[in-house]
Amino acid sequence: MALSPQGSVLVLRALGLGDAVTGVPALRGVRRAWPRRRILLAGPSGTGEWLRALGLVDEVLPTSGLDSPEWPHGVLDAGRHGLVAVNLHGSGPQSHRLLRSVRPARLVAFADAVTGAPGPTWDDDEHEVDRWCRLVRDAGGACGRADLRLERTGPPGHHVVVVHPGAASPARRWPEHRYATVVRHLTGRGVDVLVTGGPSESGTCSRVAAAASGPGTATSLAGRLDVPALARTVAAARLVVCGDTGVGHLATAFGTASVHLFGPTPPHRWGPSVDQDRHVVLWHGEAGYVGDPHGSTVDPALASIRTEEVVDAVDHLLQRAPVGVPTDVEEQR
Repeated sequence: MALSPQGSVLVLRALGLGDAVTGVPALRGVRRAWPRRRILLAGPSGTGEWLRALGLVDEVLPTSGLDSPEWPHGVLDAGRHGLVAVNLHGSGPQSHRLLRSVRPARLVAFADAVTGAPGPTWDDDEHEVDRWCRLVRDAGGACGRADLRLERTGPPGHHVVVVHPGAASPARRWPEHRYATVVRHLTGRGVDVLVTGGPSESGTCSRVAAAASGPGTATSLAGRLDVPALARTVAAARLVVCGDTGVGHLATAFGTASVHLFGPTPPHRWGPSVDQDRHVVLWHGEAGYVGDPHGSTVDPALASIRTEEVVDAVDHLLQRAPVGVPTDVEEQR
């Protein structure tokens, strides 16, 4: 059945998990700007359905990237119904053109000289959370960093540490053998570890988990958790150790303590934006340095983070990190 565009807001954010999490405050602002309208999210179905279950959006139009999404016919010619389109995807022009193709009555986006779209000026050096909040506030939706926080659920009592060795590109993957050393240290002091990753990272996660040296245990969950289960696992953990990935942004949103390894992107753009005292951010980039987040080899700023630094940060946070809540790590069917 085609969705009716009347009284709707179409939000484009067809990106990964980290982008979905950092977009939460802006989505709250969209809801506040148009409280009586139906919020349609054009984004990946996995993260989109998780956001819908949280009540942040009302419907998901499965979209990956900007390549000719197959949206319901009713959205494609919707201007006369007063459709509002909000670009939380990028600075344009491609994303602007995609949203203009549905002929919205109003486009909320950053200014773009190529398409002639009006709006606030894009700032490359702005924190990701701040950027999209600024855009939505300009359109009348109050929001800010505090809106990033997500509520934990369930009784207290879990003690595991989540180690997430993967990342979308090699540039953001700290060496596997160093993660293995961290796992060996954790399990050696009696801490149980859950090693998370996607299906394509099962080899890495298995090898990292195999480094366990009791009395603690290490279990690979690569490919076994959908987005809601991964979110519950992070929310329940006592500590998260990861690079600049979606798991790190989940830790920030849930207030789970984390050791966050940064490079090639500096943390002032993508690092924890709330409750910074709960997180240790390791970053060796020189002033003004920005590497290629899509590079094919590990970024030198990330590679220069020593294993001893991470172990010391882990021990520091374990001494004061609050115990989380039980996690559901059952394999997803």
